Parts: sequence; structure tokens; C-alpha cells
Amino acid sequence: MKYIEQTFTVTFAPHSLRIRYRPSEDTMMIDISALQSLEIVQNIRNPKSKDCLFGLLNQTLTPMGSRMLRSNILQPPTKYDTFIGPRYDAVEELTGEEEIFRSVRAALGNFTDVERVLTKMITLTKKATIAQVEEHINRILVTKSFLESIPQLHQALSGCNSPLLLKIRDICDPSVSGPILLSIQTIIEEDVTVMSTPLDMRNARIFAVKAGISGLLDVARQTYKELTEEIHLHVQEVEREIGLQTTLKFDNGRKYWLRLKSMDHDAGEIPAVFINVVRKQTGIECQTMQLIKLNGRLSDISNETIARSDAIIQDLVIMLRASAPQLFRLCESVALLDMVASFAHLTIMRDYTRPEFRGAFAMKAARHPVLDKILYEDFVPNDYYATEQNGFQIVTGCNMGGKSTYIKAAALLQIMAQVGCFVPAAYASFSLIHNIFARVSLSDNLEANLSTFSVEMREMAFILRNVDDKSLVIIDELGRGTSTRDGLAIAIAMSEALIQSKAFVWFATHFVDLVHVLEKRPGVVCLHLASKKTTSDDGVPRLAMLYKATQGTVDTTEHYGIELARCLGFPEDFTRRAEEVASEIRRRRQQNQQNPEARNVLARRKLVLNLYETLQQAAEHGDDEILPGYLKRLQEEFILRMNELSVSAST
Repeated sequence: MKYIEQTFTVTFAPHSLRIRYRPSEDTMMIDISALQSLEIVQNIRNPKSKDCLFGLLNQTLTPMGSRMLRSNILQPPTKYDTFIGPRYDAVEELTGEEEIFRSVRAALGNFTDVERVLTKMITLTKKATIAQVEEHINRILVTKSFLESIPQLHQALSGCNSPLLLKIRDICDPSVSGPILLSIQTIIEEDVTVMSTPLDMRNARIFAVKAGISGLLDVARQTYKELTEEIHLHVQEVEREIGLQTTLKFDNGRKYWLRLKSMDHDAGEIPAVFINVVRKQTGIECQTMQLIKLNGRLSDISNETIARSDAIIQDLVIMLRASAPQLFRLCESVALLDMVASFAHLTIMRDYTRPEFRGAFAMKAARHPVLDKILYEDFVPNDYYATEQNGFQIVTGCNMGGKSTYIKAAALLQIMAQVGCFVPAAYASFSLIHNIFARVSLSDNLEANLSTFSVEMREMAFILRNVDDKSLVIIDELGRGTSTRDGLAIAIAMSEALIQSKAFVWFATHFVDLVHVLEKRPGVVCLHLASKKTTSDDGVPRLAMLYKATQGTVDTTEHYGIELARCLGFPEDFTRRAEEVASEIRRRRQQNQQNPEARNVLARRKLVLNLYETLQQAAEHGDDEILPGYLKRLQEEFILRMNELSVSAST
């Protein structure tokens, strides 16, 4: 909408359009706020850094594979049997079969980026210029190089067994690409290929068409050779004249020019034969009048050669346009294989685990994928467990305790799992998610004249309008952009709405009252990131972060913020007074808490709902041999906890 308003000067009246956000068919929708705050495709602090999810997963060897990976990260698939499962099977086979993996990676390194070339090739122009004709030849050479790499890839996949790799192998069968390559080789020289330097690329275009097809073309190319030899003879003559060694260079702008190493001569003592002199630290760059004339003649004969080549390759260009569907299918297959091989490479290097999709979000010893790469063994793994009946997770803890990292990791691991990559965890189970929302960043929007709180409310309004039971929501410190009372009220109201949506929600907060209000409600799980107070050898108090998610709420008697202020050097009088105020506020709050009977009823209700959900999971995924013993232990645990609640109610 901003692009339409700014580019076309079209402005719509407020509330005049109905806008619905929908992803592509069978893909997950990730909102813009989540893409930015979770650092999915770009690092927030350094856009050029690879410390983001895309930078971690991008071990691809082709530009096509990199684009395929990026599009999948932005819109992960939501069909397990069609997309996700076959990718897991392919990754598992590549990680287990070292020979196939190495052969595939070696074959992928030879592919050129023909996908971009095909997109331009199918675009028609009314009248082709010399530059466009040169591009036609370049595209044919790129396509030829791509097709020549297909047989090696097909051979690398000869021993595979997974359905996805077998399908890619069938698509990359040389019998499909061979006729197209043969048509190119009837006109284009077999040993001519894509070159990296401007001069080599020009020579490749000049001599691309086979000799003997056109007599006039062969004459023009002979003239081109003679002029090139004349240029080299002229350079040798200049060297004898000035008594200095020169280097002949070429670029698309100046054509041929000379480079001389650093000289002790002043500007006025440079030999008069040189013109267009440019001084550089490494020497001088220059030309001669004769060299400019020869460049002009060489450009004319080069254009004539290109024009005559175009008359020969026109039928070849038309044939390639007609073969575009097969070529695009080959490109997509190579890109998909490159992406899957990238996942396998990462799995081997980082020892990742294959996830399961069983309807629950459950992980053992899971790690934030990006920080795991940066910190390696220093990163503290954590456990996750969320289901439909326990989908709202309140996370509390000290500042710098790891709350944001913990909740962000949940969303990043979900994306990794749904694109088909293994995840950094000892065990992982996921549910298919169709939407990911995030409210994390704390920033204003000056362009839209919105304060921090206004941006926060706008993003939350978007989430509440679109959230459903197949969504995953990450919220960090909701309501901190306004007064404590209003922020707490808004946080409670929005939490209740998110609980009713049945979405998986990780809600990090410092509002302890929010925990007290919601902790006994069905579907709510309270977690906190643990920390402990220590003292250094010189008696200075320290606050050690354990970075471990623990069941239960944060200890309200421990004033983490005040302890952190004390560790950072605040005066003792200040921190002591702050503790007195905090204790008085806590005493008043305890007087207004719910009566014990109401709390006991809520606790019993939550215990029964948890039992119901556990029995459902056991019925769907339980093993018949161990199920009786498991149910017996579950019964004993349930009776024990109900008795504990009865005892606490009586006392």
C-alpha cells in the first residue's frame, strides 16, 4: 500500500478497503514483523551478516538452490505427505550415504544459473540490438553449460532410494535433456563455454558458432583474429619505443588499454605516445592513438560477427523458448536437490535430529539454531512442550535471563521443521502450523507518526484478527510501551483472547500479576528462566543466569531487577529503598488474592484437563506393550496429586 501511495500518488480513504492476508496455497504465512524480529532472512544489526536463519541454512552451491531456500523459508509448506515428509527421507538418505552425498555436492558445483537466463530468454523484443544479440549468445552458452552438467548429477543419484531423490533423478534423465543439448551442439562449438573475464567472454561469443556453417561469418572471424594480432604487434612496438614493459588489458568500456607499473617519472615526463592517462597506486593506465583506432576497427568487425551469428542462432533461440517448460522443470529439480543437500550438509556438521509431526510441540534439549552456531558448546539447551490443551505458555524471569531467546527459538525451530530440515534437539515433535505471528521489537514508526505503544497495538490488532488454532504466536513484553496499569490490563485482555484461539503462544513478560491472574486457568503453563545470586571472591554480589526454562512461576520474593541494578553498581541506599517499596507492594497484593477454595477448584479442573489430554496422546501414539504400565503410573500420579489438593484445601 505504501508503494502504491508513493509511486502512483493514489491514496485510499481509511476503512474503505477490505484487506485479507492469505498465504500461497499450502504454505505458511509469516507476517512482516515476525520476519524482521526473528531475523529469519536478515540480521537486524548487520544486514550483511550471515547470523540469521537463512544464513545458517544456506549451504547451497547454486543460485537456484539459494532462491529456492529463501522462498521456502518465507513460505514454508504445510503438507506433510506431499512436501515435508519426502524431504526428510531425502535428507536422511543423504546423511546416511556418504558416497551419494559427496557425488551430489560435487555435481551441483558445476551448474550455472540458467533459471535467470530462461526468464529473460522467453521475453520477446521488437528489434534486437547488438547488445541484445550478445545476450542471446550468452544465454545459449549458459544453457549449454547447464545441460552438460545434467548427466553427472543423474549418475550421482543412481544409487538413491528415497522417493524425492528418485523423482529428481527421473526428471534429470539425460534422455530428457539430451535432445535439447544435441540441438545446441549442432550449431555451437562443444568446447566454447561461459567465461569469467570480459575478453574471454567476447572471444567465446565470436567463436561460439561452428566453422563452416556460414562463409561470411568465417571471413569476419578471420579478420577479427588478424586485428587482434595487429594490436599485440602494436603493443610490442610501443614497448621497444619507450623501453618499458607494458601489460595489455581489456574491459567492456575502454576495450584494449595498457597498464604500466609505478614509475619515477613526473606527469610531464610520461612518453608522448600515451594518451588518456590515469594514475593509480599500482601504476598508470593509458592508451595510444593507434590503439584507439584498432579498438574501433575491432569493435566494428566484432559487431558484424555477432550480427552474422545471430542470423544462424535464431532458430536455436526459438527452439529453446519452446523447450522452456522442460528447462524450468530441470531448474526446479536441481534447486530442490541443492536445498535438500544443504540441509543434509548442515545436519552432518551440526548433528541435528529428524523431527516428527504428532500434533504436539515437544522438544528435548532444543537449541536456538543461530546462537547454537555462534556459541556452540556454551549454549544451554531447553525443553518445550505445548499442546492444544496447554498451548499458552507464560515465560517470566530476570532481565538477560534468556526469555526472548527461548521464545524466538520456538518459532525458528518450527520454520526449520516445516521446510524439511532437521533441527538442533535431542528429540523433536511438531504440529503443522499455518501462521506465525510475532510481537517482539520495541521501536516506533516515525513515517507513520506512530509511537512505540501505537506500533505495538497495531501489530497486536493484526494478530488478533488473523490468529486461529493453527497459529504460533511469539509475544515479548506486551504492554511495556504505556503505563503499568494500562499495560497490564491490555496484556491480560489480549492473553485471554489468545487462550481462546487455541493457538500455540509463548508470552514473555515481567508482569507478575499477569501470571497470578492466568496461572490457574485451563490451557495455561507457567515457566520461568532460572537465575541465582552469587558472590565473587572480592565480595561483590553477582546474578548468575542459568538460562534454563523451569516449570512454575518466578519467585516474587526475589527482586531480580533490583539485584541486577545492585550488580551494575547502583548505590546501596537506592537498592535498599527499592526493596522496601517492592515488599510493601507485594504485601498489599497478597491481601487481595483469590480465596483458597476458588484456587483449589481451578487447580482440580486443570489437573483433569491435563489427564484427558495425556490419555488422548497415549491412545493415538502409545505402544501396546508399554501402555498398561504407563496408564498404571498415570493413575497413581493423578490420585496422588488430587489427594494433595484435598489436603491443601482442608488446611
